[in-house]
Order: sequence, then C-alpha cells, then structure tokens
Amino acid sequence: MRRFLNAMYNAAGGLAALCILAIAIGMIGQSLFRELGWRTGAMNDVVGWLCAAAAFLGMAHTFKHGDFVRVTLLLDKLTATQKRWFDLISLGLATLFVGYLAYWAARYAYESWLYKDMANGLWAVPMWIPQISFVLGALLFFIAVLDEFILVIQGHRPTYQKALEERHAKGDFSSDV
Repeated sequence: MRRFLNAMYNAAGGLAALCILAIAIGMIGQSLFRELGWRTGAMNDVVGWLCAAAAFLGMAHTFKHGDFVRVTLLLDKLTATQKRWFDLISLGLATLFVGYLAYWAARYAYESWLYKDMANGLWAVPMWIPQISFVLGALLFFIAVLDEFILVIQGHRPTYQKALEERHAKGDFSSDV
C-alpha cells in the first residue's frame, strides 16, 4: 500500500509539472499565433484551468516531501513528546479541514455537471471538466494528510519531517530560505 500511495503522490506531482509545462507552451504559442494573426482568446481560459490544476494536483506531493510552508519556530522549542502531540493535533485538524475541502470540491463539480454549467469564456466547455483537477487534487491532498495522521498515530515520524532532515543532511537548505 505504501508504494501505491507514494506512486500516486508522485504521479500527481508529475501531472502538476506537466500542467506548468502546458501553461508555458500555451503562453508561448499564444504569443506566436497572435503575431500570425490567429485568434487565441480561448487560451486564457485553458491557462487559468491549468493553473488551478497545477496548484491542486501538486499539493499532495508537496506536502509529503516537506515542501509546504511550516512554522518550525515553535516546533524547535518543543520536547519530542510535545512535538508528537503537536503533530497529532495539527494533522488531525488538517485532516478535518482538507476533508471538508475535498467534499465541497466534489459537490461543487457534481452540481456543475448536474446543472450543465458551461464556461463563460470563448471556449464553451462544461465546467465540471476543468473542475475535476480541483476535486482530484483536493482528494489526493486529503489522502496524503490522512496518511500522515495515521503514520503519526502509529508512532512513526511524519514523512515530511524525514524528507526535510534528509535534505538538510545533504546540505540542501533551499526550502528554508
């Protein structure tokens, strides 16, 4: 199960990176096509959807690899027992909040599908299609946070802390800047 979950988080991170690549290609293509006199107004819609997809699809991967912004000023002052309790409370609350986000993201996309909501831009697309990336990203983020919560309940150290410590051991402090 661990390999499957890690592969899923990495695949989501890869999809987020592909979305960013598609944004770059779309923006460059739009600039070139505009010079040739071709209309490219719908590209703004696509780029907006890709930005949302990149942000939400990348959350689980970013979280599991310790790249989320964390306030370690307080954590560094705590004992090991206090830090464990702080992690449990934080991850428990995060599980609830991200679960709430995932539920409402799914419900929002479902209602867009149910009411046949269409995009208002130049490209008439059913809104549930681009909203799927939001739902998928929120759901994967929920699974990642729940995964960490369960690991900490079982007595393990959080994966994001291990990943950060491994980077520091290699001399990489880029995430601390």
